[in-house]
This record gives sequence, C-alpha cells and structure tokens, in this order.
Amino acid sequence: MITSATDALHLCTPLTRKEGESAKTKEVLDRRREALKGMLQKEIYGILPPKPAHLKVALISEQDPRSLTARAVRRELSFLCEIDGEEASFPATQIMPKGEGKFPVFIYLSTDSDGAYKDLPIEQIAMRGYGIFILRYQDVAKDSRDFRFGMAKHLCKSRRALSAPGKIAIWAWAAMRVMDYALTLANADAAHVAVIGQKHLGRSALFCGAMDERFRYVIASTQGGDATGAHAPYWFCPRYKRYADEGKEMTCALDPLLSLIVPRDLLIDSAEMDLRAEIQGEHSPSLCDFFAYMDHIDKKKGKRP
Repeated sequence: MITSATDALHLCTPLTRKEGESAKTKEVLDRRREALKGMLQKEIYGILPPKPAHLKVALISEQDPRSLTARAVRRELSFLCEIDGEEASFPATQIMPKGEGKFPVFIYLSTDSDGAYKDLPIEQIAMRGYGIFILRYQDVAKDSRDFRFGMAKHLCKSRRALSAPGKIAIWAWAAMRVMDYALTLANADAAHVAVIGQKHLGRSALFCGAMDERFRYVIASTQGGDATGAHAPYWFCPRYKRYADEGKEMTCALDPLLSLIVPRDLLIDSAEMDLRAEIQGEHSPSLCDFFAYMDHIDKKKGKRP
C-alpha cells in the first residue's frame, strides 16, 4: 500500500540531472548538489544570508550546577553579530556536562517561550554525556509576517526580492551560528553535532542540515505541515507563493532536501500513514528522538548504549 501510494506522487530523482545524467561520479554529484542547494534557496526558502563579518558570544549568566544536575553547567549566552555594519544579537542556552573530554552536542530549535523546558530531558541528556544548545526560535525571529524585529530585521531587509529569506531560513541561519561557536569549544565533539526541530522547526532543521554539512545528524519531528506555504507564506521566500497561487506542484520541495543530507544520518519522526511527499500530519513532540540518537551516536563511537 505504501509503495503504490508513494509511486502515485511522481517523486523526482534529485541526484539525476535534468539532462538525464546520473550522478555516478563525485564531480557530477558535487555539481548536482550545488544546483539543488541553489534551487531550494531561490525557489522555496530564500537565499541564506552569509556568515556575519564578526561573531562574538557573551556570557549572560552561569547557573550553579547543583540547581540543575551535579554533572552539568547551564550558561545563558548572547550571540552578537555584525551584519552590514549593524549590531544584532539573539540568546541561546548552553548545557554541557562537567569534566574533560569531547561531548557530542545537540543544537535544538525550541518552541519553548519561558526557558523552563519542562518537556525536555535535560538531566538525562547531560548524564548520558551529551551537550545541548537550546535556541528559542521566537527569540531569533517572530513566527509571524512581521520582519521588522529580531534577526529578521537584519537578515531580510525587504520582502520585495523574490528570493528574500523566509523565517525557516533565518532560524536555520541562527542554528549555523550556534554551530560556529560549538566548534570553538574544547569539550565539544565537532564530529558529532546534531540539529533537531519539530513541525516547521523540523523543516528548519532539515534545511539547516542540507545547507551545512558540518551537522553529522539531522532530526525532524514532523516536517512542517504547510507544503504550499498557503498557511504561513512568511516561512518561505516570496517566490514560493506562486506555487500556491497558481496551483502548481512543487514535487521537488522535500526529496532534494533529504538527498542533500545523506550519507549523513537523518531521522524523521512522522505519522506512519502520512504518505505524501510533503508530510501534512502533526503529532506530539517525541522525546524518544533524543534517546534514539544518543543510542545511535554511542554505537557510532563504539560505546555501549
């Protein structure tokens, strides 16, 4: 049933060029991958802003580890960026295990608004020997049509440009900046960093992982639910709106995104009966994502999960 349903979607083969040439060599594959990256930015998510000229991370506060867990330290950070000569910033929370060593890291795009993280197994993550950066997406850019505040003000000067970045691209850009900082930490394992998000932040995680190969693991708990952009056009670039307005199919919207992530590890947590290329269903956040990937990374590193 699943095979017949997906065959009816006429999914494209992302790594095959329009001329029919298969990506059988590294050179052809690399060209095709760059073409796919360009298409995804130009047609769907918007052109990713470049890395800021200057990035500085300031410590806002450091929490007594006894109030969290004796095995971890929690720090509130401010990421200070210089963009076109202007200063901009967004906050993030860093929780790293105590002690020496290289700890694998999650960069988590969170919907939490108050910083309580009641549904996040922070202590278990730290006790297992993993670090986590928590990026509250509304602190980066509001989930609305308004681009006048937060990082959206600096990264998207005008929505008149057809390929101006949407909010998904802006949230992904912020996760990349957290990755920049994580790579400077002596106790972070640069070879084992995961980006994770849920719903439209799951789509941000996918886009982030597709554009930035430094992420070894990409986790999406559902993939967005608004395939056409009709519900939230500001998630995407203005050009993408034409597919909803004109009733055009965008069959290459998801499969190239996933193709750009492989052969790195990818986990998508979606309802099993969602058979369309663009997942429409939504279900509750799955804490199993964290535990499944901790087990998976442990096996990669030769540790007993």
